[in-house]
Amino acid sequence: MPPDIVIRQAQKEDVEVLYSLIVALAEHHDQRTFLKASVDTLARDGFVGAPLFGAILADDRGHIVGFASFTWNYSIWLGGKYMNIDDVFVKESHRGLHIGERLMLEAKEICVGAGSRRLRWEVQPDNQSAIRFYERLGATMRSKGIFSWDA
Repeated sequence: MPPDIVIRQAQKEDVEVLYSLIVALAEHHDQRTFLKASVDTLARDGFVGAPLFGAILADDRGHIVGFASFTWNYSIWLGGKYMNIDDVFVKESHRGLHIGERLMLEAKEICVGAGSRRLRWEVQPDNQSAIRFYERLGATMRSKGIFSWDA
């Protein structure tokens, strides 16, 4: 990993670049039509009052090249809160530099530092490169069907 890349938590002034990376991720997965968030909703929900989500950024000398976003949930089975990783994305120009790994490890540090009992995330079953990446980090994949209702 180039030494100039800094992993840090997102601040309110990062909201526009964070949104642009979320758009890039949605387009990468050909799912842009499903993206309903905006710069305004991210600013309101992540950086005002009690934030509903957090984000970690990879900063290459002032250029944000990747992010991981997360929320906190509570598990009655664990008897404590856990971190849910929502997205991890690194610009194509910076892939292969272990930035995704550093974003995940920073998320793990935040999780443990907050007294959380678990880190959790989802992966598409056919995304073999992501599955290999997460297994290389020592994560365990558990199979469980995911249902949702869009209200």
